[in-house]
Amino acid sequence: MIVADNGSTDGSQEIVRAGGARVVDIPERGYGAALIGGFQAARGKYLVMGDSDCSYDFVESVPMVAELVNGADLCMGSRFKGEIRDGAMPWKNRYIGNPALSAILRSLVKTNVNDAHCGLRALTRDAFTRMQLTSTGMEFASEMVLKAAIMKLDIAELPVTLSPDKRGHAPHLNPWRDGFRHLFFMLMLCPAPLFFAPAAALFLAGLSVLTALILGGGMVEFAGFSIGDHWAVAASAFLILSVQIACLGLIAFAQAFRDGIRLADGLLGAFLKNSALHHWLLSGTGVALLGLVWAATIAGGWISSDFGSLDAIRPLIAAFTAVVMGVQIVFTGFLLSIVTGNRLNHSPV
Repeated sequence: MIVADNGSTDGSQEIVRAGGARVVDIPERGYGAALIGGFQAARGKYLVMGDSDCSYDFVESVPMVAELVNGADLCMGSRFKGEIRDGAMPWKNRYIGNPALSAILRSLVKTNVNDAHCGLRALTRDAFTRMQLTSTGMEFASEMVLKAAIMKLDIAELPVTLSPDKRGHAPHLNPWRDGFRHLFFMLMLCPAPLFFAPAAALFLAGLSVLTALILGGGMVEFAGFSIGDHWAVAASAFLILSVQIACLGLIAFAQAFRDGIRLADGLLGAFLKNSALHHWLLSGTGVALLGLVWAATIAGGWISSDFGSLDAIRPLIAAFTAVVMGVQIVFTGFLLSIVTGNRLNHSPV
């Protein structure tokens, strides 16, 4: 038995040592930091983690270890499938916070985990090594489940009992702060909805508005509104942002593939396997040149009219939007080459 201690001042370390357990001093504060340090100090093939405040009965981890012996990589405890005793969990955590965060996690990755933040768990040493866990705070609980699901590890779940803790002081958990930290970490590990969903929405909105304005004349009826030249500026911003956000999302996936956090499969994995710097340079240059030619055509018409009145603000905005998007694509190609190991091809392996 190992107790990971990162700053307790109540003398409990001596009680632990007197009971025959090993105390590991962890200099960095935080829930995740303590657990990572404890796992690294452990010597066993199977690892069990749990809070040391008497809220969990470690006897319930025995069937969890049996699941590992039978082939599971990670066995989660579920307080909702088991029992939550009176006073063990605040109502807002029991009925709002934990169920909501667990539901969001299940929507981001393919897993049937019912209670993603249960503190009693068992995992194999190999799974711990493969997951490369890094979170030092409470979001460590989400990171473990997310990475296990993303890496397609075998996850089991068994009911456990949560009892009122006996720590004698207020819990370190801050529901709002730690809840948002969990949410942000989930989005960082599952960047598709974070990047590609808003990018697609912005691109469709910008392209639709700008196309309607260019094809129409004067004020244009769009989605029940009358829109004019000022909306072309907004549409241009939407298109530029959409390309920028999508490129950042692709870079985030390339980094996750390269770090081994995600398997290089699916559409994005296949895309990167066939991606190379020259593809991005040719595509970006082509889009930018298209915009420049369009702008030059507009300028040529203005010059041929002996610098008369010019009413081409909408197509001119569209032309320079294409130039900016092309430049974004060119430099995204270079950044992908850097992220994937300073190579001309962008294969994530």
